[in-house]
Amino acid sequence: MSSGLTERRQTILKLVIQEFVETAQPVASETLVRKYRLNVSPATVRNELAALEELGYLMHLHTSAGRVPTDIGYRFFVENLMDRTTLSLPEQRMIRHQFYQVRGELDQWIQLAGSVLARTAQNASVVTPPRSADRLRFRQVELVAIHDTMALAVLVFHGGVVKQQTMALDVVRSPDDLRRCAARISSVLADLELSDVEDLLTRDQQQEGSEFGEFERQVLDLVARAMDAFEAQAQEQIYSDGLIEMLSQPEFIPALAREDAERAVERMRRALDILKSGRGLGLLIPQALASDGVQVIIGGENSADEMREYSVILARYGVERAVTGVLGVIGPTRMAYPRSISSVRYISSLMSDLLAELYHADQRSPES
Repeated sequence: MSSGLTERRQTILKLVIQEFVETAQPVASETLVRKYRLNVSPATVRNELAALEELGYLMHLHTSAGRVPTDIGYRFFVENLMDRTTLSLPEQRMIRHQFYQVRGELDQWIQLAGSVLARTAQNASVVTPPRSADRLRFRQVELVAIHDTMALAVLVFHGGVVKQQTMALDVVRSPDDLRRCAARISSVLADLELSDVEDLLTRDQQQEGSEFGEFERQVLDLVARAMDAFEAQAQEQIYSDGLIEMLSQPEFIPALAREDAERAVERMRRALDILKSGRGLGLLIPQALASDGVQVIIGGENSADEMREYSVILARYGVERAVTGVLGVIGPTRMAYPRSISSVRYISSLMSDLLAELYHADQRSPES
């Protein structure tokens, strides 16, 4: 599609996007000629705007003579036209100073990262806590009778993770029965990840005679469910900030017309739901964890319907193959991409440096 983009059309597309991001108003040819002192007539610019619309980079709103960018237009801008910027040195020094004031406090780093991103990008921010690169691995289980028909399963995993789960007993079981069952399950599942436990259960179900008794299999199912729930919860743990910054954008400010007001309120409700529940972001976090550099997902490129009106800029941070998390910003597609991308890139780099210092300090032996 970019084959129809002459140098002049690229220049005009860049100016339309910059003007629309700045003003949140559809951009007319007269505005471009006057404000940017183009050496062509408004009629020529109108022809180029029409061509850009036909190519899919702009669209023409029926309520205005001006054009606004499409998702495709924003994508071409991000990849080919935008100026590559960095945060100013005074900003970098100020941000770094803020982080070093809470040196060694991981929870405060996470909150500060969200706050700084929201302030610098003037949109909402999202941060996931750093997680170990190692998957959750089973260590042992203890079974304790708490009633004739109820037992407490204490599940212990590597890394100090402990989960407690009650389970119903089909018959009264003696403490020795519970200890024998727990010892067998602990031996069979030692050091296994969730996928290994699930494979074991599947193989046992498919073979002619089960190698586990009914109660043992009940405990195996409980372990698998607990591991699955823990990993799902870890994936969904997303901290957010900057709600006020994002809702201050013109997209969330209702106009006088009733339908515009209703649309703005509905957009506001969806934004609150996304930030509160993480819905729509959950699919993007694993992608960012598996990718290098800054990831930019624009509008309709999001697979989740509720995210189609938003752009998300994410980057992985942490110590590779040790502990990693994701941070970024979310806002309307009419976003200051150069500023947002440079903010995400800088904060992710800073968080990686801080975590590397913390991680290596933790790994250092007392004698070293």
